Amino acid sequence: MDAVAALNEIAFWLERGRAATFKVQAFRKAAAAIGPLPADEVAERTRTGRLKSMKGIGDRTYQVIQQAVAGGVPDYLADLREKGAQPLATGGSELRSSLRGDLHSHSDWSDGGSPIELMVAAAGVLGREYLALTDHSPNLTIANGLSAERLTRQLDVVAAINADGQAGSNGQPEGKVRLLTGIEVDILESGELDQDPELLDRLDIVVSSVHSKLRADRKTMTRRMLGGIQARHTNVLGHCTGRLVEGSRGTRPPSEFDAREVFAACAENNVAVEINSRPERQDPPDPLIQLALEAGCLFSIDSDAHAPGQLDFLQYGAERAARNDVPQDRIITTWPVERLLEWAAAK
Repeated sequence: MDAVAALNEIAFWLERGRAATFKVQAFRKAAAAIGPLPADEVAERTRTGRLKSMKGIGDRTYQVIQQAVAGGVPDYLADLREKGAQPLATGGSELRSSLRGDLHSHSDWSDGGSPIELMVAAAGVLGREYLALTDHSPNLTIANGLSAERLTRQLDVVAAINADGQAGSNGQPEGKVRLLTGIEVDILESGELDQDPELLDRLDIVVSSVHSKLRADRKTMTRRMLGGIQARHTNVLGHCTGRLVEGSRGTRPPSEFDAREVFAACAENNVAVEINSRPERQDPPDPLIQLALEAGCLFSIDSDAHAPGQLDFLQYGAERAARNDVPQDRIITTWPVERLLEWAAAK
C-alpha cells in the first residue's frame, strides 16, 4: 500500500484512541518527510537503507514504510485497524448513524495538529457530508487565533478545497465532504464577539465560546454569555460550562451562570447548544442538557476535533444525546447541509 497513506492512517487510529501527542506526531512527521518524494525514490531509499537517515524517520516509522513499499499492510496498521473496528461508545448507535456533519473542528491554522486537507479527508472516510472549519479567533493568542487577515486567507483556501474536483448536482464535488467556512469566536468579557462583524457575515457557521475568566461570578458570566448568544452572528453556543472532567490538562469545574436564562436566550435567538463530544469535556453536563431540552433548544453534536482521528469523537456526543432522549430532529448536525445553511442564515 502507499507508505504515506499508511503512516497517516496509523496516526488517525492513534488520535482516535487518544494516544500521546508525541507518538501521533512521529507518524505525521514521517508522512510529511516522504510525502514530496516520488514513490520509486521512497522504494529505492528504503531498499538501500538510506531512508533511515532522513529527518523525521525513526525505527518504527521505517518499519511501516518498509512493509508498505513491499506491497503489504504494515503489521502495526493491521493491529490498529483490528482494534479500531470496535466502536468508541456503546450507546447511541442509531443516532450516530444519522449524523451528517460536524460544526466544530480545528486545523493547524490555529491550535490543531493537521492541515485542513487532512481533516477533510478524515471526515470523508468517516462518512461525513459536511464539516465546519472553526479555528480560533484573535483573542485566544495561546491557540494562535486567526486575525481578520489570516481568516480572510483561510476563506480562499476553503473555496479552493471545495472547488477541487467535479461538482455534483448540489454544487459540491461528487463524493467529497462539503467544507463549511466558520470560526470558534471568543465571547469577550463585554459579551461582544472577537472578530470583525463584516468578516463574520461571510461565514457559514459561527460557534461562540467563552475561553477566559471562567471562574467569574454567576451574574457576570450570565451577562457575558447572553451578549454572545444575542449577537446576530452566533449559530452555536460552544462547550457552555468550560469544564474539564479528565485528561492531560487536569480537571476544571464548570462555570457558574443562570442556565435557565441562558438556554431561554438560545431558544429565542435561534442558537443551538453544543453537545461537545470531547471525552475530557462532556459539556454540557447531563442536567444542563435536560434544562436546554425543557427550554426548547436545538442542539449541535460536535467533535471539537484538533486532529483527524478525533473527528470520530462524535460517537461520544451521540451516546450522551441518546441517553438524554434528545430528539433527532432537534439536532442540527443530522440535517442535510441545505437545511442547515438555510437555518444558519436566518439567524
